[in-house]
Amino acid sequence: MKELKVSDLRKTYGEKTLFDQLSFLIHEKDRIGLIGVNGTGKSSLLRIIAGIDRGDGDGQSVFAAQDYRIGFLSQDNQLAEELSVVDALFQGTSPLIRIVRNYEKSLLALENNGGDAAVLKQYQAAEEAMNKADAWQTDTTAKIILQKLGISDLAQQVSQLSGGQKKRVSLAQVLIDAPDLLLLDEPTNHLDYDAIQWLEGYLKQYRGALMMVTHDRYFLDRVVNRIFELSFGKIHEYQGNYETYLHARAERERVEETQEDKRKQLYKHELAWIRTGAKARSTKQQARIDRFDDLKDNLNQVKRNGEVAIDVAAARLGKQVLELKDASYAIEALQLLQHFDLLIQSRERLGITGENGAGKSTLLNILAGRIELDAGQRVIGSTVKLAYYTQTNEAMDLEQRMIAYLQEAAEEVQKADGSQVSVAEMLEQFLFPRSMHGTKIGKLSGGEKRRLFLLKLLIGQPNVLLLDEPTNDLDIDTLTVLESYLESFPGAVITVSHDRYFLDKVATKLLIFEGHSVIESYYGSINDYLANQSNKGAEKEALGSLQQQESLSVEEVPTQVPEQKKKLSYMEQKEWATIEDDIADLEAKEEALTEEMNHQGADFTKLQQLQQEIADVQAQLSEKMDRWEYLSEFV
Repeated sequence: MKELKVSDLRKTYGEKTLFDQLSFLIHEKDRIGLIGVNGTGKSSLLRIIAGIDRGDGDGQSVFAAQDYRIGFLSQDNQLAEELSVVDALFQGTSPLIRIVRNYEKSLLALENNGGDAAVLKQYQAAEEAMNKADAWQTDTTAKIILQKLGISDLAQQVSQLSGGQKKRVSLAQVLIDAPDLLLLDEPTNHLDYDAIQWLEGYLKQYRGALMMVTHDRYFLDRVVNRIFELSFGKIHEYQGNYETYLHARAERERVEETQEDKRKQLYKHELAWIRTGAKARSTKQQARIDRFDDLKDNLNQVKRNGEVAIDVAAARLGKQVLELKDASYAIEALQLLQHFDLLIQSRERLGITGENGAGKSTLLNILAGRIELDAGQRVIGSTVKLAYYTQTNEAMDLEQRMIAYLQEAAEEVQKADGSQVSVAEMLEQFLFPRSMHGTKIGKLSGGEKRRLFLLKLLIGQPNVLLLDEPTNDLDIDTLTVLESYLESFPGAVITVSHDRYFLDKVATKLLIFEGHSVIESYYGSINDYLANQSNKGAEKEALGSLQQQESLSVEEVPTQVPEQKKKLSYMEQKEWATIEDDIADLEAKEEALTEEMNHQGADFTKLQQLQQEIADVQAQLSEKMDRWEYLSEFV
């Protein structure tokens, strides 16, 4: 069984200790969710395991076998801009991936220039290599991944892709490579619901190990079987999914608090004894004094990250808020809005979701007044004080210090109860200790910058919040508090998001962007909407099948019989030449796995793994047999 070991990992960043002698094992089939407050080093830990960064000191901290392969999906785009999509996708180190890349490139060349003898020769050589290495299954798996992630144009240059498209290509690349360990930093960003649901299933069945950072709590709940919580340089490990972790963490904290109380009570009792003038007149008394010293050193062991506190007043909001009347907007030939009407009321909780590139962020920009409509009217109330949390931080001077950045918005902040607090106190409530207030913005982690940006918006006391994918960079603890704040926020909240958990928490009405200016309104949760869509799809499929059967039963015999297939195509002939050998190999593999299973005894984990492998082989065998039956009709 392949494993990766991290031992005594240390890492400091300025005066902050990120990792204090971290040690843990990652086993095959582990599905690890890595969580923690922004700035605790989640992305840094992934980068160190991936071999991109190192811990402090000269010693090695990450240990694995020489042939252990690691795939890393970063939050930042790591793709070379000059590459084509096909080259970017098949950059894996395994020999099979290189063979598939050459084949796919040859296939593209053949499609574009099939009459060139050199191109044809190159394709034939690539096809021969595919047959020799039996790489067709790898190619098929790769194409399924591409189709599920919405990647179709392999000839396109990376430089021509949007940020979301680049993220999906990067995700596809690490999945296609199928390494022993997948390290995924926010893998669900820029994915639609169908792709997220497919990815959930794919990762649950993945043959290797997985460690991921994600804000998507539904995704965590459905995929992971271990949780690593980073806190004050240490890792707390939990078995189970996110829901199990919440219960286990609460119990751990309760036990720690109880033990801390007992230590304090004992310390108080022993301190009274010491103050009576106790001296080491005997070995027994000296031992008691030594225990007192140890007890004193071990007080205040319990450390808590604390919770982000959002307690900011909002300006009064009148009856009229925002309205779009007969609005139309297009980007070049793509119509995003067409005769669109939208009325935002004072306590609106609107979630905007749907297809990528369909105009969701554009709608927020129109509501914010940053984009002018092609036609129609935008009406904004006189009392509206709008704050726009964009997908990227705006106008942040990396040399500016944190407290100065906030003081641009206000020197003091009014709380919901009418009292005033300083900007420094607000920073502390947002988990920035006083020791950090003079820190330059450029020294902050990506998540810390986003939290600071959010704080600056809120201290301006807005009464209308526009939030564009707020879950992409905020940690789960901050999101939980933000959700609670939005629940009691006295103004209007309009959110663009693909995060199902967040939308379920903050939105009572949804706008579903389906593309080409088709926008559906839905009152209810996103999970209810997705369930309804799934049911509609099943009903439509069943109805279509029924109609087809009815049509066949009453249809007259056609006057012209379609031409029947008489022989196999060239590719089918090649398939027929090897299909019986393929079936024999699969049957032998099933037999070997069954034999191995019979000798496993009580190793339940291994038995489960073998059972899954047997089920996979049986599915492939059934597919091959069906294919053999079809091809044999034309031989």
